[in-house]
Amino acid sequence: MTVPDLGQDPDAGLAALSALQHLAFCPRQCALIHLEGTWAENLLTAEGRVLHERVDEAPGETRRGVRVARAVALRSVRLGLIGKADVVEFRSRRSGPPQPYPVEYKRGKPKPHDADRIQFCAQALCLEEMLETPVPRGALFYGEPRRREEVAFDDALRARTEETARALHALLAAGVTPPPEPAAKCRSCSLEPFCLPKAAAGRSVAGWLARVLREDAP
Repeated sequence: MTVPDLGQDPDAGLAALSALQHLAFCPRQCALIHLEGTWAENLLTAEGRVLHERVDEAPGETRRGVRVARAVALRSVRLGLIGKADVVEFRSRRSGPPQPYPVEYKRGKPKPHDADRIQFCAQALCLEEMLETPVPRGALFYGEPRRREEVAFDDALRARTEETARALHALLAAGVTPPPEPAAKCRSCSLEPFCLPKAAAGRSVAGWLARVLREDAP
């Protein structure tokens, strides 16, 4: 994988971990957010934001041989990614350093697609690079069933995560927003009003908004 030259700023050229989830869910959504800077909040995104804030702001703790760290900064130069983990549990072992076990909080129910798992696996890959220790599994906690779903970071998921990271950097480097592909999942997307499936096909939302502003100008 080719990652942009970081130069003097070690974080320059690193893409947000969250962009992997956006890309796996919808390439156009990813481009609208991470290329065009378009964002809007709806009930679903607000619920997710509040859930993350509550988790991140809770104090760290240690219980029964497990040290719980919250809002853990993550970074991978190899994958060109930066972000944070909601929770990383460092579990004591009989020998060797504690075993990192990431826990990511998501609103709603487990999804039928792998977008959450890809973003989550990228967190594990960041931890492995930073701590130089294997991270074989972690858990996604969904707000609606209120229980953990353990995720094994197996070879197939790791390969798909790295492939998605490559595709993300290619999308960002190209700087082109993909055309819309209307589907049922669009109804849950907070960017649906900006996506403009009919008016903006093959064009950028930023360009469309600029034209509208010019037309409305006195």
